[in-house]
Amino acid sequence: MLIILLGSIIAFSIINELAIVPDRQEGDIVYRVANTEPAQQDVFINVEPLATQRFNNVVRQAFDYSCGSAALTTVLDFYLGRNFQERQVMEGLLRFGETERIVERRGFSLLDMKRLVTALGHPSGGFKAEASDLEELDHPAIAPIEYAGFKHFVVVRAVYDGRVFVADPALGNISFTMHRFLEIWDNNVLFIVFPNGHKPTNGLELQEQDLRYVSDYIIAENTFKEFPHFAMPVDGNFYNKIASLNNNAYFKFDIARNDTSAPVTEFGQVIQPGEPMLNADGNQYYPSDNSKFYDQSGDNEFNSIYWSGTDDLYDNGVRSIEKNIRYKRN
Repeated sequence: MLIILLGSIIAFSIINELAIVPDRQEGDIVYRVANTEPAQQDVFINVEPLATQRFNNVVRQAFDYSCGSAALTTVLDFYLGRNFQERQVMEGLLRFGETERIVERRGFSLLDMKRLVTALGHPSGGFKAEASDLEELDHPAIAPIEYAGFKHFVVVRAVYDGRVFVADPALGNISFTMHRFLEIWDNNVLFIVFPNGHKPTNGLELQEQDLRYVSDYIIAENTFKEFPHFAMPVDGNFYNKIASLNNNAYFKFDIARNDTSAPVTEFGQVIQPGEPMLNADGNQYYPSDNSKFYDQSGDNEFNSIYWSGTDDLYDNGVRSIEKNIRYKRN
């Protein structure tokens, strides 16, 4: 009887263990791996959403006007090792800053930030700077920018390989080319909060994932591919020709016209070419002429493709359509 009781207890324990499903963490997914033909195994991995990765060590602004407090909280927490919430920093800025002006402009200023960090015991300063200063920057700095018609604060983390990496309270960890950042940088001002004898943390240092960005030349290349050509079928494959081009290349595509006396309308409209032809599938197309050459006199650091519209009418009645895209080689 005792043996039967012990066996029942053991069997119940085993079944109970098998029946209990452990709680999964947020982001856990499971995929099934076939070990052998009849046997399979479930493997659990944790996937972090891109939206979460993008705001790694960045305080996301809670309100549309709180980019200043979020940027300052980012510096205090992930560089100076403090442990503040954005709301606490906002309350501190309202207490030590120019309260009436904050309410009036619905936002915080660098002066408000300076007064708060001084009360917290951190030396700080605002500086006029230029591109060379950004490249030599050895502290994260809060920078005002004007982007898409809005004034905004971001934290400049570092400059690497001609790109300015910033912690943006609205967009997360992003980067600009140096040229683009200089265009949106407001008054070339940097605000730096210095450690007060404590060793800074490395929360704002560049990581491997920060260097995984889409280069501008890739964006330019895809823009080129999406460029609308014209609303008539023509012979040849545009994309194959485009892909075959090298650095500083020029590609010209002309619509061949049989009837040179036919009138030419504005660019983008049907230009009344000669008689269409039929391809192997029985579809109509208009014959065309194309040419290309490589300009070796250009800057080897850049690729250039020329493609734009023109109203010129040549002696043979040909209308040319060209486009130019210039981008830095990765």
